[in-house]
Amino acid sequence: MSELKSLHNDAIPAALEKATRYRLLNEPAEAESICLDVLKTDPENQEAIITLLLALTDRFTKGYGVSDTQIKELLGRIRSEYERAYFSGILAERRAKAKLAQHTPGCRFQAYELFREAMSCFEKAEAIHPPGNDDALLRWNTCTRIIERNKLVPREEEEPIEFPLE
Repeated sequence: MSELKSLHNDAIPAALEKATRYRLLNEPAEAESICLDVLKTDPENQEAIITLLLALTDRFTKGYGVSDTQIKELLGRIRSEYERAYFSGILAERRAKAKLAQHTPGCRFQAYELFREAMSCFEKAEAIHPPGNDDALLRWNTCTRIIERNKLVPREEEEPIEFPLE
């Protein structure tokens, strides 16, 4: 295998624009590759970390396996407490949407639980949001509407089976 070439520091802004464009074109693998190149040059680049995280979550609906370990590691590298909570919510919301699209037994219950997890993350983010930024509130409302529109409900607790004593 050929050795990867390193990105120059002054090319990072243009590379990140390309990564965003590839995400918008629904080509997450290309965005992921660019972000990995940026992070090789600038390991703490917050925009690259977030774009990579989003590119990975773009793959949920495509049926690709995405490493929970990699996603958790990326979330841990986000410096802003607000953004960490917000993007944790995005992660759960996107997993929920992928579950909902599967149409298999139990997926609706899993989707509901993931939407509720996302809403909890968005509530945490909303509590510490920057002035003028209601993104977490908007995402919370979206999750609520999806739950209502799809009539999602939590899994019912099963009653324990009682055996008569003889």
